[in-house]
Amino acid sequence: MRSLARLAELNPWRTNPWFESVAVAQQRARKRLPAPVYGALVAGSERGQSMTDNLDAFAHLGIAPHVVGQQPVRNQATTLLGQAISMPVAIAPTGVQAVHPDGEVAVARAAANRGTVMCLSNFASKPVEEVCAANPQTFFQMYWTGDRDTMLQRMQRAADAGAQALIATLDWSFATGRDWGSPEIPERVDLRAMARLAPAVLTRPRWLAEFAASGRLPDLTAPNLAPPGGPAPTFFGAYYEWMTTPPPTWADVSWMVREWRQVADRPFLLKGVCRVDDALRAVDAGCAAISVSNHGGNNLDGTPAAIRMLKPIADRVGADVEVVLDGGVRRGSDVVKAIALGASAVLIGRASLWGLAANGQAGVENVLDIISGGIDAALRGLGVASIADLRPEHLLIPEGFHRVAGDDDAAQRPATPATPIRALG
Repeated sequence: MRSLARLAELNPWRTNPWFESVAVAQQRARKRLPAPVYGALVAGSERGQSMTDNLDAFAHLGIAPHVVGQQPVRNQATTLLGQAISMPVAIAPTGVQAVHPDGEVAVARAAANRGTVMCLSNFASKPVEEVCAANPQTFFQMYWTGDRDTMLQRMQRAADAGAQALIATLDWSFATGRDWGSPEIPERVDLRAMARLAPAVLTRPRWLAEFAASGRLPDLTAPNLAPPGGPAPTFFGAYYEWMTTPPPTWADVSWMVREWRQVADRPFLLKGVCRVDDALRAVDAGCAAISVSNHGGNNLDGTPAAIRMLKPIADRVGADVEVVLDGGVRRGSDVVKAIALGASAVLIGRASLWGLAANGQAGVENVLDIISGGIDAALRGLGVASIADLRPEHLLIPEGFHRVAGDDDAAQRPATPATPIRALG
């Protein structure tokens, strides 16, 4: 067996597990994953306008580097909701990471090894206790699903596990029809599902071999939504509970903030903010942070790219709360653009999943290294010593780039600068 392993290592056609960009990681994920699994990660909604704009909008922002005056030492360390992190990048909460046997635990370990935060979805395939053990800098994310007693129980469980912050994602509108069709996702992985999906799975033997070696089938349950002492619901069972829960009010948001403070006395972040008036209401509700996000383009199509909505929101509330951007980040220069426009940090979702699919934990670490290296290169080119020094003036912003909603008198009021982010080191 050792000789066979050695021969495999010497194979000149063997793919180098390292990759040089997130785009290459995505290409490898597409080759490695069964088509339905890959399609679920790509996702998007309706015509895919918002998903596409998330990526394209970053390309519309330019950077003008200096020829001389580059700084010999550059610092990208900062804090996010009181957590010291090595770079202004954290892992976004994404549901059911059945692309790899270790799922969210592998992602959490990768984030810990690179000194940053892991955000865990309540639709995750791994329990919050395991993920917090893998990365003590874990934030737990909840949807407004179930009754208040159920939500309190889930808050308490996350706090007991060691979650350092609570994220509430409240923007979902269930507009998920896709013009290109949605992949088939079974209710559970049983013999019937395996027989039906065998043609797609058998064409991806490496993915199948990984799960076979682990002794586990892909887990399509949501263990963090299990009642005390009860079984974990299936993904679709949990989704049904979510669909049938009446949507929250701003009074409910204030209740979540208040209850989380009583349970854990740790920060609260509201995710999915697209409008200035909603951002102001989030401040009034007591949120410590907001995430400017269109749910990765998976929600209501036609919502502008997150980077287009960022600055108008950060200008209004950045002095009162931390403003995080989530959506479309694929490289370090994207992070620099977001920080320059008022973000405290960014969250990456699909990028980390491509890395996980391509090479497990090492693949996620590879993605974080790529992004960190890109941040450093952009800082050097701009002649900036720290991410805390980034400003809109470092970018070439085309006329009409920003999108403003919920701020009717924006044209008559001068912008209020956001509080500069704090660099560490």
